[in-house]
Amino acid sequence: MSAPGHAQTAFTLPAGATEVILVRHGSSAHAVPGVSFPIIDGRGDPPLAAEGEEQARAVGRRLAHENVKGLYVTPLQRTAMTAAPLAEASGLEPAVVPELAEVRLGDWEGGEWRVRVANDDPIVRRVFAEERWDIVPGGESAESFTARVRAGLEHVVDATGPDAVAVAVVHGGVIGEACRIATDSRPFAFVHADNGSLTRIVIQPGEKWTLLRFNDVSHLSPVPGAVG
Repeated sequence: MSAPGHAQTAFTLPAGATEVILVRHGSSAHAVPGVSFPIIDGRGDPPLAAEGEEQARAVGRRLAHENVKGLYVTPLQRTAMTAAPLAEASGLEPAVVPELAEVRLGDWEGGEWRVRVANDDPIVRRVFAEERWDIVPGGESAESFTARVRAGLEHVVDATGPDAVAVAVVHGGVIGEACRIATDSRPFAFVHADNGSLTRIVIQPGEKWTLLRFNDVSHLSPVPGAVG
């Protein structure tokens, strides 16, 4: 008689850990050369575009049946608008975490970054070649960005508690930095999360971070996404 075998098992949350589902906000309003978005605390604050609103509804449907204990957004309206369908479905009131606002782009806020990306600006090429946001005039340093993203996610974990799941609707740069912290990767290895995508990070006591899944878009229709 053969010895009993041991089947492979699916991932389960380790005891005492918190899973943070990072949602990139839906596609925001299109940037127009010479026209600035409203500025909030030094950052551009566009609303969602029509395709972003549909992405938000898809996120809400995808996560409505997850056992989510806490829902978090940033001070920028595109994250609150993305979280709204899930908030309605779950009954959770989104809490604002200022530390998780997007990386500061200095003189290129208000849509200027997107315009320059579209025009293949040589400074944009340097940003991606050197993987540093502070190449942008007035842009945020790596040290500042790392410190506040870490602090913001630690706040989410503390507010949510252990053995639980949180959803944080944030920004592409923040998701990239969170994944960099979790994996100790090069700075921009995970900077290209799609609008409306889901990224799952497990944070255990003792600052042990594990990247469980990156840029899950299986719930989205194949629509073009905006950057920013």
